[in-house]
Amino acid sequence: MYIEGVESIIQLIEKLVSKVGKLSSFLCFFLILLICLDVLMRYIFDFTLIWVIELEIYFFAILFLMGASYAFQEDKHVRVDVFYQNKSPKGKAWINLIGTIFFLLPWCLIIIWVSYNYAWFSWKMNEKSPQPGGLPALYVLKGFISISFFFLLLQAVANVLKSIQIIRGQ
Repeated sequence: MYIEGVESIIQLIEKLVSKVGKLSSFLCFFLILLICLDVLMRYIFDFTLIWVIELEIYFFAILFLMGASYAFQEDKHVRVDVFYQNKSPKGKAWINLIGTIFFLLPWCLIIIWVSYNYAWFSWKMNEKSPQPGGLPALYVLKGFISISFFFLLLQAVANVLKSIQIIRGQ
């Protein structure tokens, strides 16, 4: 019963993170279109718009932030393989468990807390781009920091549960 409950939690988290990751990947297409539009305007018409440049930055930042949890789920993140590559599955699970509990989870919580206050303050003052002609809602981008680290935190919990299952031989 316990194993089935844990497995369903892992599946629920990973399904959610996977959907978020795949959904955010669509931003890549729009980012490419936006960059092409910007390049055409700049080199053909010798003209650019600040809000287009800022939208490129927003799209890239959101793509990067929201894709982090999916990259972690798919094991495509940066890791020091010197300590990891020659380990057994149980040894890898121990490294993942310790690293996630002592490094990833605390940092996710700290960043969520700090970035939430950062975004909340920005929203309360209706922060806009400091550039003339820039985008009106800078707090949206700041809010994605907290949202993305929440999804990374969820995936970290799923990885802790998976590591425990591997260590227990389940």
